[in-house]
Amino acid sequence: MRKRIAVLLAVCVIAACSPAPTAAPKPAGILLFNGAGASPGDVAAIEAVLKARGLDYATANSRQLDAMSADDLKAYRLLIMPGGNFVKMGQGLEPGTSATIRQSVNSGLNYLGVCAGAFLAGASPPNGLYNGFNLTGGARFSFYAISAQGVRKAAVKIQPIGAPAADHYWEDGPQLSGWGDVVARYENGTPAVVEGRAGAGFVILSGIHPEAPDSWRRGLAFKTPASADHAYAAELIDAALNGAPLPHD
Repeated sequence: MRKRIAVLLAVCVIAACSPAPTAAPKPAGILLFNGAGASPGDVAAIEAVLKARGLDYATANSRQLDAMSADDLKAYRLLIMPGGNFVKMGQGLEPGTSATIRQSVNSGLNYLGVCAGAFLAGASPPNGLYNGFNLTGGARFSFYAISAQGVRKAAVKIQPIGAPAADHYWEDGPQLSGWGDVVARYENGTPAVVEGRAGAGFVILSGIHPEAPDSWRRGLAFKTPASADHAYAAELIDAALNGAPLPHD
């Protein structure tokens, strides 16, 4: 009897310590990453735009994304990687996941990278600090120039190609020189939003946060209302989802 109880206890302990199976994200047109390093506030801001547009989406954390094959990812039309800490986002994924994402995009999955998600779309640095996806043929991105002045967040003027200039929320985002066609520029002329093909996939990268809610804008001087910026966020999402190029240089 004692031996049987010991065996049962051992089984219970093993079962309690074993990780639960990873549930796959639900079927949808859009897959939004909400795993390690992603900003919960930015995930919520992007979700608000998706809901306002009536777009069907699912979310995936780091473990779920790691468990997905290229075929699993290709069941979606668009992968959105939000803002956050791009180093933690990359380090939170298995090394093979970046290759799976790259393979999926090259095979036709579209990609939208916002701020940290734009950094991640580039190639990893030689020191292997983070797990970049390299959708850019080896190009890597640096921070927008004002970060060198100690600025961490700001209202920055953006000039979209063929449209009026507008103020957008920026927080430690990249300038996107070296890859793709320029969709919008910062005041210093460097690319703020770019687009291009990665194999059969269509990619849009944004160094700004057009989806930023009003709460992020407090203490900063904006001439453009949040509603107008949110409309631009929706425009970027629609273009990425449908693989439809925006006006560009």
